[in-house]
Amino acid sequence: MRHLLPAALATVLAAPAFATDGVLDVVAPFEIKGADPSTSGAIFIKMELAETLVNADADGRLVPGLATDWTVSDDGLEWIFRLRQGVSFHDGTPMTAGTVASALNHARAKPGLLDTAPITVIEPAGDDLRITLSEPFAPLPAFLSEYRALIYAPAAYDAAGNATQVIGTGPYRLTAMQEPLRLEAERFDGYWGEAAHIPQVTYQAVGRAETRALLAESGDADYVFTLDPASVARLASVETVQVMSVPIPRSLLVKVNAGHPVLSEPDARRALSLAIDRDGLAQAILRYPTGADQLLPPSVPDWHVDGLPPLAYDPQAARALLEGLGWTPGPDGILTRDGQRFSLVLTTYPDRPELPLSAAVLQQMLAQIGVELTIDSTNSSEIPVRHGDGSLDLALLARNFALVPDPIGTILTDYATGGDWGAMGWNDEGFATLIRDLASGKGGQAERDQAMAILQDQLPVIPVAWYQQTAAVSTRVTGAAIDPFERSIGLSRMDWTE
Repeated sequence: MRHLLPAALATVLAAPAFATDGVLDVVAPFEIKGADPSTSGAIFIKMELAETLVNADADGRLVPGLATDWTVSDDGLEWIFRLRQGVSFHDGTPMTAGTVASALNHARAKPGLLDTAPITVIEPAGDDLRITLSEPFAPLPAFLSEYRALIYAPAAYDAAGNATQVIGTGPYRLTAMQEPLRLEAERFDGYWGEAAHIPQVTYQAVGRAETRALLAESGDADYVFTLDPASVARLASVETVQVMSVPIPRSLLVKVNAGHPVLSEPDARRALSLAIDRDGLAQAILRYPTGADQLLPPSVPDWHVDGLPPLAYDPQAARALLEGLGWTPGPDGILTRDGQRFSLVLTTYPDRPELPLSAAVLQQMLAQIGVELTIDSTNSSEIPVRHGDGSLDLALLARNFALVPDPIGTILTDYATGGDWGAMGWNDEGFATLIRDLASGKGGQAERDQAMAILQDQLPVIPVAWYQQTAAVSTRVTGAAIDPFERSIGLSRMDWTE
């Protein structure tokens, strides 16, 4: 085993041992929450244990996966996916139209993107798969590329339809899993495509960003992703590590309960937005040159609107808006109205190390306009829980708009239907109509621009910054990659240098 730096010893000695030479070790902050794709499918797709019908390349273009091609009827209600032949699951079971239909029906029965699509029937059609819809839905192939739509063997599921084992078709086969921290896998010799180069790999969940960076620096991990900005700066000078970074369709957002008494007025939400120095926060915490001036970055050209009036930083204008709503400073400087303090709880989570730090900066910025913010850094699962029971005030989160390659899927669920990670207490029928029409294949760029302008004006969420994904890769490894859509790390293409 390679030697850990002394500073990392205390943190990791209690964890399962890191790999021996010849085994490629992947480290990330995300815990393994179970075998079902609905809980940890994002890990299983990165580790190439299981696959989806449709894949996406680095530019977001849909490409064949377990389906070689697909067609849709003239009325948009019937899709046929031609399945790849000669594919076997890791337990030796052949992949058939029946096994694929069963896996997707299990996925559709759980909360996720697929259950929001207007699907009526998923069934075999000879050797092909037929999906029938109640209304046209153009993003269906993109939805089938999402990690919760992974295809498992029938033996993976229990009687209730929950996956209790990871039995996929990928180039790697699971050999051991210790939830929530570790899994081990080996090359699957029966893989239908190009064989993986490295025979054995591991995945380790390590929550502390500093520890992940030390593992990369010491050589005890070969691919480490989701680094904090300070670690990126330090690792850039380490000769045995290559630091990689790409822009991704992920945004740092403040989710707003627009049904809250002090947040229901659009001008109140606009005031919070005007109080945020986005560039200052991005430079100080994320080490990015600028913050976000709208929901999605220029790297998502169909949904980034050139010429949209940008979100600005103007505390004086923020104070004026709040004064116009009847808020006046109290003895301690906190705004009051009708005996109520402008006091809110901001919920966030430490899985991403930049979030608690960003929350502290936001707390100071909002205090400058008389808004009192209490930070609750807790489990990320508390955000959907508090959304559901109505107890959420504000949440600071990192939202991935590349769950499917076309952001329409996430936008539809977050803002047209009020998903757990999107709008809360907010509904705009004009916006919902635009998004539903776009999802059905109607409209184009003008309608997308119009929808984004509504979000920019109403601010059911307040954009703060656009993300870059970072990774530290050992110079002993070739073929590593960062996928802007966060599906792949290039695992099966990695190899050891000569």
